[in-house]
Amino acid sequence: MEHDAYDDAYIRGILDSVKTIAMVGISPKDNRPSFFAFKYLLARGYRMIPVNPGQAGEKILGQKVYARLSDIPEPVDMVDIFRGSEHVMPIVEEALTLTPKPKVIWMQLTVRNDEAAKRAEADGLKVVMNRCPKIEYGRLSSEISWIGVNSRTLSSKRPQTLGGGVQRMRLGNVSDKGGKS
Repeated sequence: MEHDAYDDAYIRGILDSVKTIAMVGISPKDNRPSFFAFKYLLARGYRMIPVNPGQAGEKILGQKVYARLSDIPEPVDMVDIFRGSEHVMPIVEEALTLTPKPKVIWMQLTVRNDEAAKRAEADGLKVVMNRCPKIEYGRLSSEISWIGVNSRTLSSKRPQTLGGGVQRMRLGNVSDKGGKS
């Protein structure tokens, strides 16, 4: 697959289908991008699992931190990698040993490892590189337009409320009854 650009339908399909995300490389510091992205996705209804060997056994935003992907006691749909490109291959190799395997390997902004992507795709996983799921979620749901950014998405549908003031935005063009709108 070509990884220089992604079709909106590809990204939307991933964000709509995953429920559990393991974030490798999350920081407990609230001023770090990984913390902010983790908090944002958690507030949008995703089950977020922090992975950071230096914080194993601690909690980040109320979620138990694991040292490695293989320590997580439940299936993971997506592995979100917040580590440098040179650290990606061992993370992907560990992800491929999980049972069941995750559906997606997502590498954050500035993170790209074509060899690791080929390895994951050869095992049937979808791969996204050099993108942030928080940004893509906001863009595709039009939530990002609340701050004046043109997301190229327009909808008159009301968002679903999750409680606590957070809204679960619709990522696709499917109506509440399951058909195309």
